[in-house]
Amino acid sequence: MSGDPTAEEDPTPEPQEVTAEIVEPDSAPPPPPPPPAEALDTGYTPGGVPTFESVREKIETRYGTAIGATELAAETPEGRSVEEQYEERQRAAAERLEQIRKSMRQDEGKS
Repeated sequence: MSGDPTAEEDPTPEPQEVTAEIVEPDSAPPPPPPPPAEALDTGYTPGGVPTFESVREKIETRYGTAIGATELAAETPEGRSVEEQYEERQRAAAERLEQIRKSMRQDEGKS
């Protein structure tokens, strides 16, 4: 806006010329898709049977998880308590077995 109140401004811009090129589609067939770089190993054969490698990997993973869980459980206070209770039962069982053996020997001596 200029400071002249008598000047009229045209609110519509002048149309501009658009230049475009029409391109015809190629008649050649599209290029074939590239071959797969490497087939994904899903762990199963095309028939749906698990491969030896996938079965071995599952077993090793489960074994490692079980060992780790056992080690972690043994480090907790509850795990140590269970271990102590087991050892106490083993000692009590050994003592009772020794008492039974002694009583059997004494019975044999009396006969």
